[in-house]
Amino acid sequence: MAVKQFEDLEVWKEARRLTQIIYRLTKGEKFSKDFALRDQIQRAVVSIMSNIAEGFERGGNQEFIQFLYVAKASCGEVRSQIYVAFDQGYMPKTDSEESIVAFRRLSGMIGNLINYLRRSGMKGAKFSSSRQSD
Repeated sequence: MAVKQFEDLEVWKEARRLTQIIYRLTKGEKFSKDFALRDQIQRAVVSIMSNIAEGFERGGNQEFIQFLYVAKASCGEVRSQIYVAFDQGYMPKTDSEESIVAFRRLSGMIGNLINYLRRSGMKGAKFSSSRQSD
C-alpha cells in the first residue's frame, strides 16, 4: 500500500495515540495544576505528530527527514518531562515507565523511517512527474 497522506503513516498513528495518553495523564489533579510542565509536555507531544505531518506534506524527502529529526527530538523532550512529572509525584511509577518505553519505541520508529528515506533514493512527491495537487 502506498502512503498517500500522513494519516496513513504508522509512525503518525502511534504519535497520535501517545498524544492521547499524555493528555490523559496531564489531567491528573496534581499534574494539571503545574501549568508550566503540563503545557510544555503537551506542546512537546503535539510537536511530534505535527512535525511528522508537516514534513510529509512538504513533499520532499530531505525536508521530511528534517521534520522527522525535530519529531524525534521532541520524543526525547517528552521523556525528560515524564521523569520530572514522576519525580514530582504527578505520575505513578507504572505510567511513567510505560510512557518512557512507548516514547523510546516511537523514537526508534521515527529513526527507522529516517533511515528508510535516506536509503530509498527517492526525492519525494514534489519531484514526481505524476504528482497530483490536493
